Amino acid sequence: MHQVTTSPEPIRAVSVAEAADIIPRVERLLIFGCSGTGKSTLAQALARRFGLTYISMDRDIFWLPGWKLRPREESVQRIRDAIASERWIMDGNSPSTLPIRLARADMVLWRRPPRSIAVRGVLGRWWKYRGQTRPEMAPGCPERIDLQFLQYIWTFEKREAPQFEAMLASHGRGIPILTLKSFRESDELLSRLPAANG
Repeated sequence: MHQVTTSPEPIRAVSVAEAADIIPRVERLLIFGCSGTGKSTLAQALARRFGLTYISMDRDIFWLPGWKLRPREESVQRIRDAIASERWIMDGNSPSTLPIRLARADMVLWRRPPRSIAVRGVLGRWWKYRGQTRPEMAPGCPERIDLQFLQYIWTFEKREAPQFEAMLASHGRGIPILTLKSFRESDELLSRLPAANG
């Protein structure tokens, strides 16, 4: 008997207006993008507005005090435990774990402004929190910045973004994906959303 095969769903890119209609109805959101682009700020704003559990991958998954990384197996298990819950918004990168997270996600927001915006964001963040630990960072990890980190930001689009694109192409088909290329678009998204879920 001839078996009919169907091609996988294409990546579903959506506009800000479409995303504003979808977000109030979803229960699990992923936000990723280069450091300094406002991922955490947007994630926390959406978490408050729609009563979602906010999960910071930096704070809750990857880092231990003193900027020590958790063992990978432990980090992956923490991701699995976090995404097993019903309603959440997760902020963080880690392209290698995207297949796990996309399997549970209802929607993706990709913060993707120009790298100059990211550099300014990181420098402003460092100035604001210098000597302190940001709320979305693990305890005992005071704000820091160095040349290696700045190089990571400056080359993010060239070196890191293709990994996200590949993972979305392989594991994110059919999931609505909104790419936010400016803070103005983020502000427009928030302005279009209802004040609270329901």
